[in-house]
Amino acid sequence: MLTSPSPIAPAHRVLDPASLGQHLDRLMRAALALCGSRADAEDLVQEVCVRVLAKPRVVRGSDLGYLHGVLRNTFITDYQTRVRRATTPVEPATLAHTPAGLRDDPEVRAVHGEVRDAISALPGHYRDAVVAVDVLGLPYAEAAKVLGVAHGTIMSRLYRGRAAVAERVGEPELVAA
Repeated sequence: MLTSPSPIAPAHRVLDPASLGQHLDRLMRAALALCGSRADAEDLVQEVCVRVLAKPRVVRGSDLGYLHGVLRNTFITDYQTRVRRATTPVEPATLAHTPAGLRDDPEVRAVHGEVRDAISALPGHYRDAVVAVDVLGLPYAEAAKVLGVAHGTIMSRLYRGRAAVAERVGEPELVAA
């Protein structure tokens, strides 16, 4: 007689390496929020890919939740202890070309940079919650599971983290709404 897995027990399966490419944009956004600089974020995502592809990985739950855990752990162990690298000098030839579009709007980029810096400056427990839910888009329950905290803890950390980001960016009324 075949038995189906319990709806409570998550199914164990091997992470499909081909599916990693589907999550790169979200991992990059999360890495930017954690690191605060594009170069460090690219290095972090690359390191996560190398680690995940090095050997078969058994996953419970969603691939994105698992990858977020790897991203977070890699950041904590490797990148948080390093001294920030000096910024890359801007070549004068690149200043003449301004791409069109909202994504390349200097004001939008400045606001995104402020928000990214504010998130990366949060205390670790608030930053992890904000990155998991607001940057990666994980549901509260899955974020709580990935971070190893209660559902209510995620909600309070999100509230406090979002309030700190809004305060730092200069929009405290956004939290009250």
